[in-house]
Amino acid sequence: MVSEDVLRTHLQELRRGTVVVASLVALRRPDYGYALLQRLTDHGFPVDANTLYPLLRRLEDQGLLTSEWNTAESRPRKFYRTSDEGESMLSRLLDDLAAVQTSITGLIQGVDR
Repeated sequence: MVSEDVLRTHLQELRRGTVVVASLVALRRPDYGYALLQRLTDHGFPVDANTLYPLLRRLEDQGLLTSEWNTAESRPRKFYRTSDEGESMLSRLLDDLAAVQTSITGLIQGVDR
């Protein structure tokens, strides 16, 4: 029987890479960090704020996200959006994700390449 701790560790590793893809998809519609956190969680990508905010900064530094401060409300919020370069990267990541899924399915079904 697999221990819950071991399973949790492997699930965390599996989702770590997919949170980048999920964030780039979700941020096709501009949003601020906390709302993104909620949206990802609602769609099955639970992520800790201490993980998400550094990820957003890194993706922005890489040119995959753009950001803009909204100061019209009582509390300023930084809104993020997937950039054109982020869309290009996302397309490639989604292609690779599909290829991985195809490979896994082939292994499960015993299909030779």
